[in-house]
Amino acid sequence: MKEAVLKKFGELYGDTQGVNVYFAPGRVNLIGEHTDYNGGHVFPCALTIGTYVAARKRADRKLTFYSMNFDRLGVVEGSLDDLTPAKEAEWTNYPKGVMWAFAGRGMEMDCGLDIVLYGNIPNGSGLSSSASLEVVTGYVLRDLYGFDVTNVDLAKIGQYSENNFNGMNCGIMDQFASAMGKKDNAIFLDTADLSYEYAPLVLDGAKIVVTNSNVKHSLVNSAYNERRSECEKALEELQTVVDIKGLGDLTEEQFEMHREAIKSEVRVKRAKHAVYENQRTIRAVAALKNNDLKLFGELMNASHVSLRDDYAVSCEEIDVLVEEAWKVDGVIGSRITGGGFGGCTVSIVRDEAVDAFQEKVGAAYKERVGRTADFYVVEIGDGPRKL
Repeated sequence: MKEAVLKKFGELYGDTQGVNVYFAPGRVNLIGEHTDYNGGHVFPCALTIGTYVAARKRADRKLTFYSMNFDRLGVVEGSLDDLTPAKEAEWTNYPKGVMWAFAGRGMEMDCGLDIVLYGNIPNGSGLSSSASLEVVTGYVLRDLYGFDVTNVDLAKIGQYSENNFNGMNCGIMDQFASAMGKKDNAIFLDTADLSYEYAPLVLDGAKIVVTNSNVKHSLVNSAYNERRSECEKALEELQTVVDIKGLGDLTEEQFEMHREAIKSEVRVKRAKHAVYENQRTIRAVAALKNNDLKLFGELMNASHVSLRDDYAVSCEEIDVLVEEAWKVDGVIGSRITGGGFGGCTVSIVRDEAVDAFQEKVGAAYKERVGRTADFYVVEIGDGPRKL
């Protein structure tokens, strides 16, 4: 990958003198979905796939971007004097948003950049290609301009730029998982205060399999922002009867005791998911520490049911993938992962069942939906780095 982006850089800009290459990973979330903007816990891990960037400083204030994934767009130009979101800027709004967020913190770039990018995260898969791009951009800026920021800062800046520059009201999980990834570990993160611990992911005799539905419904951004505002309204209503900062502060029992305060049945369901999913995540991590993979899998399955029924972020294609996964012997647990309305499922599958899982689920998906699913037996990798 490093050689490929360097070669492309040389073709576009004449040479590769003084060019550095960087990488930041995508992520998969094992459990704890749509809890990160509700002050709850999440349990993601960084992957070994992600975004590669070759970058070099320029002598002027111009920015040039080229993506090997969107080569039809050619070189997209911009300027440090015009860091504003624009529809025609396409994917470059993500790195520009990070530059804008750095400048807003008093860290202004004194010269422009040439950037060539290649991502091997499947587009629209829900494995956080945007967070990976934001984190790698932040890492490039820190390295090339000497900005004094930590990896946690890179996550916060990435989230801030996505919320305020790109208009996607995401929580911090994706950027945090990319910025703070650690090989063979998942991150048990409390999004209320960003306290975290690494949990060794020793899946004895089992693998993590990500299944890409190859479907992305256009609902994802608008519905994501809508779910977030429904939860915020439910929180406001609950705060009239109980002293909490986020939905993640409630146990299931406390929620049931006070749910009448929420004046809409839809908001009750949204808040119920946030509360119950947070508690499931806490229990799932405890199960993993006790080597109780069976319980971990049951909690993953329950997570999917809640995301389908209470949070309403699944879709027919994803439900088919999960239902078919549940039928296969050797599947410990399976659920939707990511923002929803398409994208991927994540399953924990016994080693000896991985081939049968891909064969059976793939065939049933083709038969029931008429589409082809892609399967990735994923490895857990480290966070961002200079290559």
